[in-house]
Amino acid sequence: MKIKAGFHISYECQHDTAMLLVLNIHPSRRVDLLTDQVLQFDRPIEAWEYVDGFGNSCSRIVAPAGITTLSTTFEIYDSGQPDLIPYDAVQHSIKDLPDDVLVFLLGSRYCDTDRLSNFAWQTFSHTPPGWPRVAAILSFAHNHIRFDYMKADSTRSAFGGFTDRVGVCRDFAHLAITLCRAMNIPARYCTGYLGDIGVPIDVNPMDFSAWFEVYLGGHWHTADARHNKPRIGRILMATGRDATDVALSTAFGPATLVRFDVVTDEILQDGAQ
Repeated sequence: MKIKAGFHISYECQHDTAMLLVLNIHPSRRVDLLTDQVLQFDRPIEAWEYVDGFGNSCSRIVAPAGITTLSTTFEIYDSGQPDLIPYDAVQHSIKDLPDDVLVFLLGSRYCDTDRLSNFAWQTFSHTPPGWPRVAAILSFAHNHIRFDYMKADSTRSAFGGFTDRVGVCRDFAHLAITLCRAMNIPARYCTGYLGDIGVPIDVNPMDFSAWFEVYLGGHWHTADARHNKPRIGRILMATGRDATDVALSTAFGPATLVRFDVVTDEILQDGAQ
């Protein structure tokens, strides 16, 4: 299938403000592009592109005082197949993990493993290792947190989601990632586009989505505690330890979000969306 995706995001800055942006699709998906995906600005701004330590395509800018709108629109090919469930993927012993995977076993800004480790072992140690254990963690996080778009909190950690029992997709992801890491399963945070393709239309405003990946059987596999079922049409933007590493923007000064419009639609054969 073909998917049209993009956004218009505006920030108001009081002064010239340096910003780091993670708004491009992931390099691994660029081979699927049917049109260029270019980050554009409505004001003359010079952008420096770079690849961060997690392999994400990032940008550096200095946003001038006032309102600046960032945008992109692109079309991309997708297999149209739901997420693969790796039922037989085995869990590695820590000594057999690649060196670059080890960081995804550690606690991080939003994944406070030290506060949930005892609970994780008490709750999931009886489950078979590998994907069955991941599935048990997914089901727990999915049922434990109530989704509420109005209860988003950018400071809430996994433990906060665990105790508050409410949040948005990033809270589901942080909780499940933390429980996986506590059970010695490497897990990394993912952000990207996920439209209402093959599912009923969500009444909430379209937004970017958060999910995660687990390292089993020598590969990274998609896992989604928010929906807890395979979905169609994910477009990966970035991966990292948690939401800090994949923040859409990091501003080094006051910057107020004043517009946020995201589009992710299937392009039907007759050109409709």
